[in-house]
Amino acid sequence: MLTVDYDLLRLQEGERLLDVGCGEGRHASQACKETECTVCALDIDPENVAKTHYLLNLMEQAGESRANWSVCRGDALRLPFKDTHFDKVICSEVLEHVPDDQQAIRELTRVLKDDGTLAISVPTYFSEAIYWRISPEYRNQPGGHVRKYRFRQLVTLLQENGLHVFTSRRKHGLHFFYWLLRCIFGINRRDARIPALYHRFLVWDITTGTRPVRLLEKMLNPLTAKSVVLYARKNHWGDTDA
Repeated sequence: MLTVDYDLLRLQEGERLLDVGCGEGRHASQACKETECTVCALDIDPENVAKTHYLLNLMEQAGESRANWSVCRGDALRLPFKDTHFDKVICSEVLEHVPDDQQAIRELTRVLKDDGTLAISVPTYFSEAIYWRISPEYRNQPGGHVRKYRFRQLVTLLQENGLHVFTSRRKHGLHFFYWLLRCIFGINRRDARIPALYHRFLVWDITTGTRPVRLLEKMLNPLTAKSVVLYARKNHWGDTDA
């Protein structure tokens, strides 16, 4: 399940891309399919690092990767890269977890080239407000959410660091209901039948990508989006459709 739209990111041949908080490698693996580029995936969790390395290695062996890639363990607050090293940076569903989001944005901006593009996503304020109210345990999971963002708050945070938001997207309208069900039936009850059945539906949708379900999610995104994605350029000011 991709949150970042590569048609908007516009990853080009020969560019360097950094995926900060790569998780299990969903965005890094897609970048490797896109074009002949250099992809670096970074995560603070050693298990995620191992899973991403395994996935990208399998893709390379199968001839499905067009990129040079690497995976490393690192902290979004202290990125182990020199200034202006990357053309594109992805940071998806990370800021809500880190203790110092200002420092994280400074680091993302520091390693991004002038006129480079950052794609950054966080949970919507609407979804988080509902989950936090229904389930006190939701935000207290390991690696839980320490804050929620209003859209304008996040735009301002990026602008204060020399980033210009040129567009945004609301994503995963169907996934909103999965986490709603998890909160209702017990965030730690992974065996709860109704959330489990809904999760099976989501997995089926991701696997098949059927047109009716895709159209349904497109209609739901303005109303029940689980995530909001902002696309910003460094030191670039112009028109926006955000």
